[in-house]
Amino acid sequence: MIEQDTVRLLRECDAGVKMGISSISDVLQYVQADSLRQSLSNCKSEHEKLEREIKDLLDQYHDNGKDPNPMAKGMSWVKTNVKLAMNESDSAIAELMTDGCNMGVKSLNQYLNQYKAADEVSKDVAKRLIHQEEMLTADMRSFL
Repeated sequence: MIEQDTVRLLRECDAGVKMGISSISDVLQYVQADSLRQSLSNCKSEHEKLEREIKDLLDQYHDNGKDPNPMAKGMSWVKTNVKLAMNESDSAIAELMTDGCNMGVKSLNQYLNQYKAADEVSKDVAKRLIHQEEMLTADMRSFL
């Protein structure tokens, strides 16, 4: 049970971190303020480090990980592009990022509760990803 929950939690973290990296990449070209660009770039860099760590852990279990749900990723892309086509402001970007982070935090907490038997290493990874998302949300407040 421990190994099964561990792999499942790591897969969800893998999908979540990939979604975060993709979402940040989608909006970076629209950013106007240097401080917002720096905040997003820093978060993307931290997500990429965590993505490599998750991949290494999944490799130990001979698992390929998980990509984000194609429907969720597609809907996110559409929402981002429609919103930014109408309003290319840093405020709109901050709102999109805040919404995405909040959804990620909610999902990851649900997975932590669902996969209680996961090992402490994978739980720590999930908690660090949640923390990164919460920090980005806090950074976005001044741009809303």
